[in-house]
Amino acid sequence: MVFPFSAALLDSCVLAIVERGDAYGYILTQKMKEKMEISESTLYPVLRRLQKDRCLTTYDQPYQGRNRRYYAITDEGRAKLEEYRKEWINYRGIVEDILFGGERNG
Repeated sequence: MVFPFSAALLDSCVLAIVERGDAYGYILTQKMKEKMEISESTLYPVLRRLQKDRCLTTYDQPYQGRNRRYYAITDEGRAKLEEYRKEWINYRGIVEDILFGGERNG
């Protein structure tokens, strides 16, 4: 992809995925990879940042003799996601107005 992903954009995408249901790191990475190029080494710092900012919480679940760390969205995370969604609509509109001269596609 030509356009880089900012930290805020990655945060918003992760929060949107976790909002749909708790998930562990590998599954989150796979869901993100379905839509964009991203590696686990990129995703885990995002998860740590969101956890530090109290947007995500974690819990461990046993699986085949090992623990999987699951991420769940918090109320703070839902509020942040809503803020990101509103900001995205505004941002997208500005960029489309510039790129398409005020004409909207879609």
